[in-house]
Amino acid sequence: MMRISLTARLSLLFMLAVTAVLVLAGLSFNHLSQHHFLQLDRQTLAEKLSATRNILGQLDDLQQFDRLRPQLRALLGAHRDITALILDTAGQPLFAEPGQLPVPAALANSTSTEVWQWQHHDHYFRGLSAAVTVPADNAPLRVILLLDSTPHMHFFSAVQRWFWMALVLSALFSAGLGWLVARRGLLPLRQVTAVAASISAASLQERIPLAAVPLELQQLAASFNAMLARLDDAFMRLSNFSADIAHELRTPLSNLMTQTEVVLAQPRDSEAYQETLYANLDDCKRMARMIDDMLFLAKADNGLIVPEQQPVALDVEVEKLFEYYRLLADERGIRLQLRGHAVVRGDVLMLHRALSNLLSNALRYTPAGASIQVELEQNANGSELRLSNPGPTIAGEHLERLFDRFYRADPARREGSPHNAGLGLAITRSIIHAHQGQIHCTSVAGKTTFCVQFPAAAQ
Repeated sequence: MMRISLTARLSLLFMLAVTAVLVLAGLSFNHLSQHHFLQLDRQTLAEKLSATRNILGQLDDLQQFDRLRPQLRALLGAHRDITALILDTAGQPLFAEPGQLPVPAALANSTSTEVWQWQHHDHYFRGLSAAVTVPADNAPLRVILLLDSTPHMHFFSAVQRWFWMALVLSALFSAGLGWLVARRGLLPLRQVTAVAASISAASLQERIPLAAVPLELQQLAASFNAMLARLDDAFMRLSNFSADIAHELRTPLSNLMTQTEVVLAQPRDSEAYQETLYANLDDCKRMARMIDDMLFLAKADNGLIVPEQQPVALDVEVEKLFEYYRLLADERGIRLQLRGHAVVRGDVLMLHRALSNLLSNALRYTPAGASIQVELEQNANGSELRLSNPGPTIAGEHLERLFDRFYRADPARREGSPHNAGLGLAITRSIIHAHQGQIHCTSVAGKTTFCVQFPAAAQ
């Protein structure tokens, strides 16, 4: 099916609007003009009829009618467009000026005071018929006045003809003008199209200038620019993610290759081979764990992680983690403190994993002899967990990116242990989001706090 362009649609609508206005104006003008000429003709006929009544009122005897002919001729005959007939009671003409016309009997004998219309051959007439009683006779005379309105009708016919011709020309002109206006007005839209067509992975930084965009299209252009910004950010994250994967996998693969090449360089005893295999197994486990984490994040990004919905006491899970990490904390003199109580609905294993990532991250950066505090709070709006630990203050530019995959504030990637791939906080955020919660981090004056908010548990 053929689709009409937006420019053609606007041009057509503009032409239809102009045509509708002109038709309405033309019909109004035609109606008002005809009404105006009708009023003029009615006034002329009424004045002539009134004057005729006055003249006929002077008759004392019908035999003296000839005496009034000069007055009637001066009154009625002098008007070249008026035909006057005066008939006696028998229907015989007493006066006909300038000549008698075959007026239809139904109109001639009409008792209505309204002006009637009548056509004879190519002429159009407006008439007025009335019965006039004279003092000389009780039987009334019939006065018929006809006004030739043929010039008026010819005028209206010519006006209508010229109007339809002008209407067609105006419609064509308005269509062309509408096309020019629409094409000019849609220029910013074509600019948006041109920018969209030129977008590639290497030109995501381009933006549509809003200064020259009309108000009606500024929201569209701003939304398009925002989309480009999101795509640029997503592409940069994807590029960094690819580079991070290569970097993280290169180290264990290099270890595997180096150790294997060294062992195979010369014959060795079984203990040397066994030691090498154990070292290779550790690197394989590290890569397998990293791959599992990336698969989990991929599922979370596509909404494939659906947690169970069962009551989970956060204070109980935190106590379990404290028991698990107690030995490591005691070795460094770190105190683990818990205050409060909260219950949420979710998957206990997933929440346990998220809290474990937060706690292990806090233990990694907490100095010896300090304390880690976990505060739980529950109200009608939901539940909140705050995990705080002292340590180096995290700069503001790093706070928003802490939850990115493989992100580390140290550009040299020397943070943490070799077993830390930088996916823990990304997995934690995915788990919290899967439970319809939110997580953010603040770091001020040597104190870092991770705040996790869960919605109120449905009853």
